[in-house]
Amino acid sequence: MSTGKVLVIDHDKNICELLRLYLEKEGYSVSLAHDGEDALSKFSAVKPDIVLLDVVLPGIDGWQICREIRKKSNIPLIIVTSKSETFDKVLGLELGADDYVVKPFDAKEVIARIKAVCRRAGQFSAEAETKEVKYDKLSVNMTRYELRVDGKVIDTPPKELELLFHLASNPNRVYTRDQLLDEVWGFEYYGDSRTIDVHVKRLREKLDGVSKKWALKTVWGVGYKFELAEEN
Repeated sequence: MSTGKVLVIDHDKNICELLRLYLEKEGYSVSLAHDGEDALSKFSAVKPDIVLLDVVLPGIDGWQICREIRKKSNIPLIIVTSKSETFDKVLGLELGADDYVVKPFDAKEVIARIKAVCRRAGQFSAEAETKEVKYDKLSVNMTRYELRVDGKVIDTPPKELELLFHLASNPNRVYTRDQLLDEVWGFEYYGDSRTIDVHVKRLREKLDGVSKKWALKTVWGVGYKFELAEEN
């Protein structure tokens, strides 16, 4: 029985076939694309449940593919690439990737990360009735993956929404960067804690000055919290 449709986007046909072998063994239906144009075409035609995306592609590169997919869909997306610099990892996550795997990889690890990302994505749909937080001029709805600020829908990447939802669901609680990586990205994510700083910076650009009743605060030397103003 199929566990979902996976679109593998990679210029290296050997890697594509390796991933196809392991994914089909796990029950996934697999489609392959080897360049940017083909990737976007296959994405529209196949309507996959998850995407594995290389950054280095002929034609349209993986960064742009990630942007285009995130304009249309919030499905789980994992970048699988040889680009191992922290800058690249932060950029990928900032563009909306759910995880980042560096080549060379163990195919079993990629399968484990797919399952973990899908579990985390499923958490929001499985408990839809509790997946919204509201404050003055702010609504974070994880059922629709929608951020409303002062009544207007603000286009926001999935990971930013998940981070804000996590903080706002636990007001006034201080989280370290490592705690947020663990609880929002999952323990399977082996990343740099500066990823959190990037996402908080982006959220502040959307939220600062909206209301005096709450704020996204930095706790210097520790991490971050969603702070509620004391009632007079």
